[in-house]
Amino acid sequence: MKIIVNIARVLVGCLFIFSGLVKAIDPLGLAYKMQEFFEVWAASGYLKGMMDLLYDQALLFSVLMIALEVLLGVALLLGWRLKPVSWFLLALTLFFTFLTSYVLFSGKIRACGCFGDCIPLTPVQTFTKDLVLLLLVLIILLFGRYVRPLFPPKVNGWLVMGSLLAVAGLQWYVLRHLPVVDCLPFRSGNNILELRKMPKDAVPDKYDYVFVYSKNGEKKEFRVNALPDSTWVFVERKQTLVQKGKNNIPLINDFILKTQDGTDTTEAILNTPGTYYLLFIKDFPGAKAWRATTDYMRRRWKDIPHFIVTAQPVLMDSLFRKEKDHAHVAIVSCDGVAIKTAARANPTLYQMNGPVIVHKWSWVDFDRIKLIGGFKSLNDTFK
Repeated sequence: MKIIVNIARVLVGCLFIFSGLVKAIDPLGLAYKMQEFFEVWAASGYLKGMMDLLYDQALLFSVLMIALEVLLGVALLLGWRLKPVSWFLLALTLFFTFLTSYVLFSGKIRACGCFGDCIPLTPVQTFTKDLVLLLLVLIILLFGRYVRPLFPPKVNGWLVMGSLLAVAGLQWYVLRHLPVVDCLPFRSGNNILELRKMPKDAVPDKYDYVFVYSKNGEKKEFRVNALPDSTWVFVERKQTLVQKGKNNIPLINDFILKTQDGTDTTEAILNTPGTYYLLFIKDFPGAKAWRATTDYMRRRWKDIPHFIVTAQPVLMDSLFRKEKDHAHVAIVSCDGVAIKTAARANPTLYQMNGPVIVHKWSWVDFDRIKLIGGFKSLNDTFK
C-alpha cells in the first residue's frame, strides 16, 4: 500500500503543479473563464447579486486559485503538513469535479479551462480526469500515514513559501507584460485571415426544417419537399438540430474591425501591404497606461500606419482629439470579447506584416519598441 500511496502522491502533486503553472502563464485567461461561469449562473437566476460581485473580482480569484494549486502540489510532493493539505486537495478536487460536471451535463459552457488555453480538453476528458484525481486524493487522505516528509519541517516550509512567491512573481510579471507562452490563436507568426476561415475538415451541423403556413385561419406545418401552393401564407420556419457538427468553428471567429460608420474593414486593414501596427485599447486603461501610450505615439508614430482597435470608439476618438499631434488617428471598433482574447494587456501593440502577427508588446514595454516603417498610408487603407 505504501507504494500505491506514494505513486498517488507524486501523480497528484505533479498534476496540481502543472495545472497551476500552465494557467499562471495567462491568469487573465482563467479570470475570463470564471466570469463565463458567473455570467451563466447569474443568467440562470442563481444568487445573481453574488455572481455579479464575484464577476468583478474574477482576476483576484484567478491569481489566488493558481497560487493555491501550486502550493498544494509542492506541499504534497514534499510531504509537508500532509493532513490539512490532503483535506484542502479533497475540497478543491470536489469543486473541480462539480465545475466539470456542470460543463458536461448543462451544455451551457464549452470548456472548463482546467489547463488553460495551452491544453484544451473536451468536457468528457476533464470530467474523467477529475474522477480519477478524486480517487487518488481519497487514497492519499485515507492512507497518508505511509507518506514521509522529504526534508525537515523548516526546510519543507521554506520550500513551500518559495514556490508560492515564485508563482506569485510569475503572475505579476505576466499581468504587466504578456503571457510568457502564448497559446492563443493570436500568437506571433499566425495569419489572422487564415484562422478566420472554416477548418478544412469541418463537419457542419445538420438541421431538419419545418415550414409553417396559414390559410383561412388554419396553421399547418410542411416539409421542405412538400410546400403548399400560393394560396397559403408563410408564417415561420422551424429548425431542429439533427446531428451536431465537428470542428466547425474557426479558431478566430469573432474578430471583426469596423469603421465608425459601421463598415466592415477587417479585410482591408489586414491586407495592408508591408509593416503596420494595430494598437488594441479595449477601453480607457488608466492614467499610467494612457500616459505610456501617448508618450509612445509622440516619439514613434511618425508616418508608420497605425490603427487603434477599441471596444469604445467614441471615447477613444474624444481622447485622441485632445492629443493635438494625433487628432486624426484611424480608430476602428471591435467586440470587447475579441479584444480580451487578442490583447491580454490594455493597451497591447501588434506589429503586423499583412495579416501575419510579427510581434506583440504590452504597454509596459512601449518605451523599448523600435518600429519598422510601412508602405501604405492610413488614408489609402480606407479607400
